[in-house]
Amino acid sequence: MDLSRVRRTVAVAAFVSSVASGVSFAQTPDQPVSGEPQGQAVPTPDPQLSPEELKRRLDVLAAEVERLRSGETGVGEKLTQEQRQALGLGPSAASVYERTTGVSFAGYGEMLFERRASAIESGAHVGTDARIDLLRAILYTGYRFNDRFLFNSEIEFEHGGEEVAVEFAYLDFQINRHLSVRGGMLLVPLGLVNEYHEPNVFIGTRRPETERRIIPSTWHENGAGLVGTAGPVTFRAYAINGLNAQRFTADGIRSGRQGGAEAIANDWAFAGRADVAPVPGVFAGVGLYQGNSGQGQFDRTKVGTTIIEVHGQAQIRGFDIRGLFAHASLDGAGELNAALDLAGPAAVGDTMAGGYGQLAYNVLSQRATRMSLAPFYRFERLNTQQAVPAGYTADPSRDQTMHVLGVELKPIGNIVVKADYQITSNKARTGRDQFSVALGYAF
Repeated sequence: MDLSRVRRTVAVAAFVSSVASGVSFAQTPDQPVSGEPQGQAVPTPDPQLSPEELKRRLDVLAAEVERLRSGETGVGEKLTQEQRQALGLGPSAASVYERTTGVSFAGYGEMLFERRASAIESGAHVGTDARIDLLRAILYTGYRFNDRFLFNSEIEFEHGGEEVAVEFAYLDFQINRHLSVRGGMLLVPLGLVNEYHEPNVFIGTRRPETERRIIPSTWHENGAGLVGTAGPVTFRAYAINGLNAQRFTADGIRSGRQGGAEAIANDWAFAGRADVAPVPGVFAGVGLYQGNSGQGQFDRTKVGTTIIEVHGQAQIRGFDIRGLFAHASLDGAGELNAALDLAGPAAVGDTMAGGYGQLAYNVLSQRATRMSLAPFYRFERLNTQQAVPAGYTADPSRDQTMHVLGVELKPIGNIVVKADYQITSNKARTGRDQFSVALGYAF
């Protein structure tokens, strides 16, 4: 508790109380509050203030004194979208940064209904497939120790509580207003979704496939690094435990995530990004992941893994435009396939690539309402076997094209209802279309 602040507040409260009672003086009482300078002048109140206004101010001061005495936490300034992006956090995940001290609590959740087409692209009938799932119920908890140290965490309950995981849990130490040190379980700072994955932030019922297969969202590992800003540039640079190549498949590197759970740490990696935001609502940047993924499990095969991505987003006058391209390459993919006994089209690719462009427009943006109604369209290409090692063949079903057309309604900013239809095609003509509806919230 800040005792000097309490003393000052009590002194002012006593002064206002005396004024409200009809007593006025220009100096502090003869017996000053302990610890305060004696003879300190106190401004005479404005004689035009009504007794009701003086009483209101007294009530505010009394509430402040009670808050300080009880040890309740204080609320700081609301962060802007640009400030949250600099931290690498969605609106709810950043709630602890809006405290002056003490505990923060927030969360989000999403439920998804999916109905897949009864026939695949070639016309072959495969039957009806529909399901509904409480995908996630998330709790953010944090603690602000002081203006330099804080703790932040995300606890995830997936599929109706069937799976429980820690999504991130880290400590921040603020060196100065432009640079912090962060350590613990960290979100890997790549792409437009991995860090900003709250359902009222990303567009569409499902996250883009490129940010699931090549940038395996949600992707989190143990490590430490720096978070900072330099003018319009923001950056994050971490050293984290590497992926586990023993789990790589023809479908990509997603299964190689270790998630910080008893992770093998023989090989480490660098993960970082830099963004520039020339004007509010607009930013673009690049992300890089580089490290070995063999983790000492293969003789002389380190499986060097590199992911490079470029991304951009513009939110202007009701329009929301987003785009991303990601490329992954593996050194030693041939030796890895041999070690994993993978043959033919089941091979892990030498290179993987994907990208998407997305456009949405809030048709209510020019009206005096906080409600949002935004039709959107996303075009995406993805191939997790863009190239395969010599002696292996690519599976044509991995070369995919997706068109997603949908709409999202936000009655308020914290609640979203989305619906979309995805048309999927691939070189094997086994693509299957899908209709989806999602309900999401964040607080």
